[in-house]
Amino acid sequence: MTADPTAFGPETGLRDAVGGPTAAAMKKAFGYEHCGAMVRHFPRRYLEVGELTRISTLPVGEDVTIVAEVESVAQRRMQTRKGVLVEVVVRDALGPEQSLLRMTFFNGYQALKELKPDTVAMFSGRVGVYRNHLELTHPDYSLLEDAQDAEPRPIPVYPTSGKLANPKIRKTIETVLAGVTEGSFPDPVPPALLRRRRLPGLVAALESIHRPHEVPEAMRARHRFRYDEALLLQLALAERRVHRRGLEAVSRPGAADGLLARFDAGLPFELTEGQLGTGREIAADLAGSSPMNRLLQGEVGSGKTLVALRAMLQVIDSGGQAALLAPTEVLAHQHYHSIRRALGPLAEAGLLGGAEDGTRVDLLTGSMPTSARKEVLLRMASGEAGIVVGTHALLSDHVVFAELGLVVVDEQHRFGVEQRDTLRAKAGSMPHMLVMTATPIPRTVAMTVFGDLETSVLRGLPAGRAPISTHVVPLGDERFRSRMFSLMREEVDQGRQVYVVCPRITETQPEDDDAASAGADGHPGADRTPDGTVDGDPGGSGTPAPPGPPRPAKMTVEKMVALLDSLPELRGVSVGMLHGRMATEDKARAMSDFESGRTGILVSTTVIEVGVDVPNATLMAIVDADSFGISQLHQLRGRVGRGGLPGTCLLATWLPPEHPSRQRLAAVAATTDGFALAEEDLKERREGDILGASQSGRRSTLKLLRVIQDAELIARAREDAEEIVDGPGGLAAHPALQRAVGDWLDEDMQAFLERG
Repeated sequence: MTADPTAFGPETGLRDAVGGPTAAAMKKAFGYEHCGAMVRHFPRRYLEVGELTRISTLPVGEDVTIVAEVESVAQRRMQTRKGVLVEVVVRDALGPEQSLLRMTFFNGYQALKELKPDTVAMFSGRVGVYRNHLELTHPDYSLLEDAQDAEPRPIPVYPTSGKLANPKIRKTIETVLAGVTEGSFPDPVPPALLRRRRLPGLVAALESIHRPHEVPEAMRARHRFRYDEALLLQLALAERRVHRRGLEAVSRPGAADGLLARFDAGLPFELTEGQLGTGREIAADLAGSSPMNRLLQGEVGSGKTLVALRAMLQVIDSGGQAALLAPTEVLAHQHYHSIRRALGPLAEAGLLGGAEDGTRVDLLTGSMPTSARKEVLLRMASGEAGIVVGTHALLSDHVVFAELGLVVVDEQHRFGVEQRDTLRAKAGSMPHMLVMTATPIPRTVAMTVFGDLETSVLRGLPAGRAPISTHVVPLGDERFRSRMFSLMREEVDQGRQVYVVCPRITETQPEDDDAASAGADGHPGADRTPDGTVDGDPGGSGTPAPPGPPRPAKMTVEKMVALLDSLPELRGVSVGMLHGRMATEDKARAMSDFESGRTGILVSTTVIEVGVDVPNATLMAIVDADSFGISQLHQLRGRVGRGGLPGTCLLATWLPPEHPSRQRLAAVAATTDGFALAEEDLKERREGDILGASQSGRRSTLKLLRVIQDAELIARAREDAEEIVDGPGGLAAHPALQRAVGDWLDEDMQAFLERG
């Protein structure tokens, strides 16, 4: 059978299909060079045409769709805030009547760029009245070549870029689709799998998603492509699991009468069921001959470091060394001191008063004096140092271990793939890997993002952890502001300590270096014109935010320190400062003063978010709390209530109660269940952020798949992937599917999969 010369395959160049100028425009806008990429530029939504309404018969208060030509476009500055108001007047494009209608777009820069005079478009929105005239406010619209393009079928609306408008993208995709056949576009998913999951074939799904007769048809096609993403992802992860099972590692079974046994015998408390259970899972992995790759997740303060320490001691009992990689020097110092305190004499082998058969715990950071650094490096190379806690300094070329058996990575999302692989490569044989995170991860996210790692969930809090109460403080009310500061004084007077967290260090710096504020939304709400109409949409969503009083600029660490020092009710209280741009010795001094109690109130950025452990701290005030995401707020409040005394967290905000971002604060105040908050966080944040795309600066890794909404789909795809990989011949028995996985694993996706 000869190939159809008019058919386009996935590798057909766009230039051959649509011509040079159009191909060049698509490459510049999206990077597409082949037909396969072009037809997978999926619509982000659809305009349902339904029954077209004439402008002269528009019903007030109802949703309508009209086809109109742009008569004029004007813009003006909004009266009380930055931004522009774009006003578009259109005339009816259907029939002889020339009825006019005004449309308003808040900060409508896209509308200003696309809706030129004589442009034809389809507009959908709710009819309102402004100054006795009908209008549509922020309507959806789709550009048309002419009025006759308004077919009685949904119109796809595509993601755009630069000067490329939707009509050009639609025309390009339709040209490519005309040359797509089942012969030229083979379906990589096995037919039996399609039948089992009741999915349409590839070519039919492409036609339905780009040219649906009705929206449900397009949704069925999107379901097929979401499944494709889930299956390719799970196949890649399954292949990695198979590969890692084939690698060899030194078994580290421990010793019955070794360091771990003596450490456990000296503990002044009983381990929780969660710590014992996860400890058994990790111990079994360490005793195996394949490298452990395990994710340990647990609530803030659940005792993860103790679980990791017991794993380190098991490795030391088996003749190996352990390294703990921390993202900041503050956290590295905290881990070093807490491990030394926990081990006592067992951590001081060779030192006066140390246990003769103990080990040595060392700290390695970039700011250490050269002489001290050389001494630590020698102990690492000789094997004298059993546990080394460090920052990125552990990744230096000069770092050599005698026998690295376990790598523990704390808050793994702060390290890149190459950094973790660099530390792994310092072992003679493949070391075991334990990844820790205090951010609770829903099961579907763990299955998607960490699908090639075994997962241990540490539930419950150790004895002595007191409950934390959380309250939202409206800063616009003078009584609440005053009460917040007086509460700080009361805690200090009772011999306790206080954290105050601010989103910025200085006025001149837009964001704190220590950690980006995920999910930030610092907008005060829309301003209003004198006649009461909304004059702004700070979120850019098309739905104006509720009104509210103007709020001050976001609080900075420097301003807060000055404010606290000036308050009469805090006279005599020692106020300290901590942030990521301070010199290392200054940060160490600030933490030491707070830990010792010399400082009563510590004003900080999010540098204290993870790992910082001051048992005497009982109160935290997070100022401009709406600048932080749900998970970050949950992490921050976990710094208080660690010493047996109840903790209190105040979420202080200038936003009015009806502002959408207050819902985030209310969710954090309502529960301390980190897994419930993680679900809420996922619903709110962009998927690219969750999957790490924003940290890398790359595009979102998954186009259609959503890890919360598509939980069942991901689970089914995992079953199918494991059946294929574990079946006769493995993935290689399905060459088309194997090629699809290989094509899909571009640079972005490879980095995504390497997160573990």
